[in-house]
Amino acid sequence: MPNYAKFLKEILSNKRRLEEYATVALTEESSAILQNKLPPKLQDPGSFSIPCQIGTTIIGKALCDLGASVSLLPLSVCQKLDIRELKPTTISLQLADRSIKFPIGILENVPLKVGSLFIPVDFVVLEMEEDINIPIILGRPFLATAGAIIDVKNGKMTLRVGEEEIEFNLGKAMKAMDDKDSCLRVDLIDTLVGAEFKKSHPKDSLEHFAW
Repeated sequence: MPNYAKFLKEILSNKRRLEEYATVALTEESSAILQNKLPPKLQDPGSFSIPCQIGTTIIGKALCDLGASVSLLPLSVCQKLDIRELKPTTISLQLADRSIKFPIGILENVPLKVGSLFIPVDFVVLEMEEDINIPIILGRPFLATAGAIIDVKNGKMTLRVGEEEIEFNLGKAMKAMDDKDSCLRVDLIDTLVGAEFKKSHPKDSLEHFAW
């Protein structure tokens, strides 16, 4: 115990100092900084697209968008597919430019063929101008269902369903996306209630008290 007490006393009195030739182990991160081994910064690859098929309709480029919380299908494309009736919905979509759009309905469990894989997708059908080059948008729910593993640096994406998987070399498929085409959030109640309130109360309630 006396030796331990002396040890504590030396620490508290700051007498136990680092040895002149002591070796200090640094973390991997600190070593990388000192040795200038940090990876080079790369440019934003943007979003990317993959080929797929719905029924007999082949879609050359379907935009995979991690910024979209839903998968979107233009009404014009939906009509071409000639598939079952839409399920009514009360959700509203707030786009990146803060504009609000109300979907026509939802198509549930649409079998989307990607390579040899069939992946069920719930599409939100929206009356919007069809992009000839990229007619549909596949959001996070699709990517999660498909077990997507995205290697941004090497431009590769792997989809895995059960024991089967398919790999895409995105490369040229990567495409910067215009913000106004991005669906960043889906508001289930608040926006819809606000819109209905404006319809039934066109004037601000405070105006009724103006003299």
